Amino acid sequence: MNGLSTILIVVGLFLLGGIYSFVKQQMPKGVIVLVAVGAAMSLSAGVLRLDVWS
Repeated sequence: MNGLSTILIVVGLFLLGGIYSFVKQQMPKGVIVLVAVGAAMSLSAGVLRLDVWS
C-alpha cells in the first residue's frame, strides 16, 4: 500500500462523512450527489491503485 492510494482512500472516507453531514443538514440534493460522485471516484481510485490486484 503506497502513499497515494492511502491518501485517496482517506479523502474518499472524508467525503463520505461530508455526505452524511450534508444529508443531516438537509442540503440540496445536487450538492450531495456531487460530493457522492467525488467520494466514489476517490475511493475507487485508491482501491484500484492497491498492489493486491497484480
